Amino acid sequence: MSHVRRHFCLPALGLLAALLVVLAPAPSASASASDRDCGDFSTQRAAQLFFLDHSPRLDPHYLDADGDLIACETNPCPCLYEKSGGTSSGTTTGPTQVKQRARVIEVIDGDTVRVRLASGKRRDVRLVGIDTPEVYGGVECGGPQASRSLKKLLPRGTKVSLVSDPSQALKDRYGRLLRYVHKASTGRDVNRQQVYRGWARVYVYDNKPFNRVTSYRTAQRAADAANRGIWGRC
Repeated sequence: MSHVRRHFCLPALGLLAALLVVLAPAPSASASASDRDCGDFSTQRAAQLFFLDHSPRLDPHYLDADGDLIACETNPCPCLYEKSGGTSSGTTTGPTQVKQRARVIEVIDGDTVRVRLASGKRRDVRLVGIDTPEVYGGVECGGPQASRSLKKLLPRGTKVSLVSDPSQALKDRYGRLLRYVHKASTGRDVNRQQVYRGWARVYVYDNKPFNRVTSYRTAQRAADAANRGIWGRC
């Protein structure tokens, strides 16, 4: 009898195991979306779309290393630098303003600085809305003076606030952050100060005026009228 029972029990156990596999619940969508990192996305654009759809302000997947609302910046392009709106609703709201705290590491030239963000990441920042004479690849009139002017405004270690302009891109083609730079101690707009001192011209990229262009042009007219900086030297 025990020999016969063994032959009937083994097939029954196999059938039960098969039924358990078939009836097991499939992984939920939320489970499949958990623990994502930048290596899970083939492009920066794919990562950014996912990031925007999953609480970007909270960043539960830690895809935004430096807090600028741009995910996985080291991933290859195609790239997407939109900071708001997601794919779930099929709509995209207008761009938002990004604000970051940082310390100045060094002044590169009259319109570019290197900073360390509060996250610890080092970034180059191109001062949006201005252009100064070159000091690399051929020195232009006023270039060294423009660099010295910015070094006086932003000595090494200066605490600053970096503010994006919603009308402009977040970065330029070289990957530098495009920002207004404000001294944390005074709140003053360093970009505009360079123009007012006469060591920078107002710069509108691709015929898309930035939000502070009127104020900057007023500062430029004042510098020109007083023959300050490049207006009196060059």
